[in-house]
Amino acid sequence: MYDPAWAESWDAVGLVCGDPALPVRKILFAVDPVAAVAEEAVAWGADLLVTHHPLYLRGTTTVAADTAKGALIHRLIKNDVALYTAHTNADVARPGVSDALARAVGLTGELRPLQPSPDDPARGLGRVGELEMPVTLREFAARAARGLPRTAGGLRVAGDPSRVVRTVAVSGGAGDSLLGRARAADVFLTADLRHHPASETVESGAFAGGPALVDAAHWATEWPWLREAALLLSSSLAAKGIIVETRVSETVTDAWTTTAQCED
Repeated sequence: MYDPAWAESWDAVGLVCGDPALPVRKILFAVDPVAAVAEEAVAWGADLLVTHHPLYLRGTTTVAADTAKGALIHRLIKNDVALYTAHTNADVARPGVSDALARAVGLTGELRPLQPSPDDPARGLGRVGELEMPVTLREFAARAARGLPRTAGGLRVAGDPSRVVRTVAVSGGAGDSLLGRARAADVFLTADLRHHPASETVESGAFAGGPALVDAAHWATEWPWLREAALLLSSSLAAKGIIVETRVSETVTDAWTTTAQCED
């Protein structure tokens, strides 16, 4: 479903730890390989933990148990829990991370990649499609907030709340590299938008047209993919007569846990 060959050259995907010869009956899906998720996997009796984000994206020289990542590796290995990562290869898959995000925020029709993959234009980064009926930006943002898991930061919106939107572009995870490709959309929903690219997009859009922006939590934009991946895996295995039990972690692993506003 998520060919490792589709991953970016800088990425780290595939089996991180675990004995390939051991049987797998229970599979937990999560966005982040963090301690809370590892504890959930162990408590549930998972044989395999599939995460979107890599544990060691930039490599390491140690898995010592007195480091956070080393302790996680020790916890998994001691309990025979394998760890497998599908990151940018899941981003560009069809269906992949952005397909699930698009469905979560209300797109029901055909979806197209924002940045098609050179070797297969049907795959690629981001998705763009049309809502069945136009809505205001305010209504779209409220719909997106209902469709995505709750996080401390919620959604940030840039644009006229009364603006009518129909064409919607989305990208799971950090998507400001796709701002230029989303220019034809009425709204672009992604995560981790930085001040200057967002400001320039909104300002230039006032003169030459461009999308409104909705900035969600990174974790929240990728979480909808977990259910889709779990269903695809279990159904494809069932078609071969192999039955596994899957579970989607609902542990919120967004880095931001609260917000504060000056009341004066």
